[in-house]
Amino acid sequence: MERGKKPANKLQTLSGSVVARANLAAYLGLQYGGDRDIYKALGYNLTLRYNDFLARYVRQDIAKAIIDRPVKATWQGELELIESEDANKTEFEKAWYDLNLRLKLRSLLSRVDRLTGIGRYGVLLMGLDDVRSIEDYEKPVTTGARKLLYVKPFGEDSALVNIFEDNPNDARYGMPKIYNIQVADVSSGSSKVVRVHHSRTVHVVDDNLESEVYGTPRLEAVFNRLMDLEKIVGGDAEMFWRGARPGFQGKVDKDYQMTPETKEGLKDQFQEYDNNLLRFLVTEGVDLEALAQQIADPINHVEAQLQMISAVTGIPKRILTGSERGELASTQDAGEWKTYVQSRREDHAEPKIIRPFVDRLIELKILPQPEEYYRVDWLDLFSISEKERVEIGKGRANAIREYTTNPMAEALVPADLFLELCLGMTQGQIDLAKEMRAEGITEESKSLMEDIMDITTPEPTGAAGGAMVANPKKPVKKVEE
Repeated sequence: MERGKKPANKLQTLSGSVVARANLAAYLGLQYGGDRDIYKALGYNLTLRYNDFLARYVRQDIAKAIIDRPVKATWQGELELIESEDANKTEFEKAWYDLNLRLKLRSLLSRVDRLTGIGRYGVLLMGLDDVRSIEDYEKPVTTGARKLLYVKPFGEDSALVNIFEDNPNDARYGMPKIYNIQVADVSSGSSKVVRVHHSRTVHVVDDNLESEVYGTPRLEAVFNRLMDLEKIVGGDAEMFWRGARPGFQGKVDKDYQMTPETKEGLKDQFQEYDNNLLRFLVTEGVDLEALAQQIADPINHVEAQLQMISAVTGIPKRILTGSERGELASTQDAGEWKTYVQSRREDHAEPKIIRPFVDRLIELKILPQPEEYYRVDWLDLFSISEKERVEIGKGRANAIREYTTNPMAEALVPADLFLELCLGMTQGQIDLAKEMRAEGITEESKSLMEDIMDITTPEPTGAAGGAMVANPKKPVKKVEE
């Protein structure tokens, strides 16, 4: 293609400001009018591409955690669509439940979320029943009720935008029109490129600014820190490998004449000692002295890099490094993490993945039209655990005991105010407690308590204390269910 000639059927969607930002890469790291190039000195890449991010995700532990941890936390639990608060499921709710169960949609949406984070966008390909040949993928979806056969997530590198919509009167002006999607060919064991119309896809983008097509890869802002972390951790391993046993220094006696045969013999011994299981050396006329170890603890340098990564990504450092379990996690970190995940659900997962996908299914009549609206029902991140529930119960029981055993307590704090402020009860719960207290214990309950007391009354044994046995003098009433 000639320089300056625009590609056919392709729309230049980047504005002047976006192009200007792209050109900023040439100025990264320059100081003192260009006399100092920090990026060049530190080995940082000026231009980052999809394969750079993918390689980090596949091979570097922290890079994978940056992508995976928020995604897994976001999509944990069941994913339900609720149309009505009635106990009986509506037709829309049933259809979504069956479709989700058949195609494992929650897992597929989670995967496209990860792929979107690696590159600038992700694509969901919907396999519909109007496709009879490969060529049909390039055609718009046939009108009428369609059936969804499969859903496949693709990353930016496997779903390249081939043609943009260049009609300014079209509502999709500037958006992708045709994708070149690389799919696996089962028969040949290879892959081939299929041209796919946008109506068969859902385009997912995250952290986008001016563009509706391209977002920001999640590893881009921390890429330099990931490189620094790899230097520190890899350098630490290399330092230990070399510094834990740095070697020996040999001093030849001034009166000793070393023959070539002796030199070769010493070299062989050193090779055996260093690489094999030989644990002794025999030297003649040579005094060997072990060199001092040179090993430093890199933890402070590692922590500094992790702190910077945590600050940019919003992932607490304890969560990022996997030390969020048990007593290692602080309450503040756990709360911030739940807030981060909830915000991610509301700002990204629901409006940019779930609703565009579900709305497209409704448009294609794969799902029935809801009567009014539907909402996404997520797993409650802020619900308390069973252990926390028990601890709260114990605390409330202790508070009640302290309140009821203090004769001045009710004079200082009325009972209703105590229930509201100290126990956190609502007005409805307080009223219910009053009603139950007013009703008191029924006669049947009193009789049952008397029977229990009689059964467990200790019989005299002639010794202090007595044994706890049933009282044979009084028959036990049968308690009806």
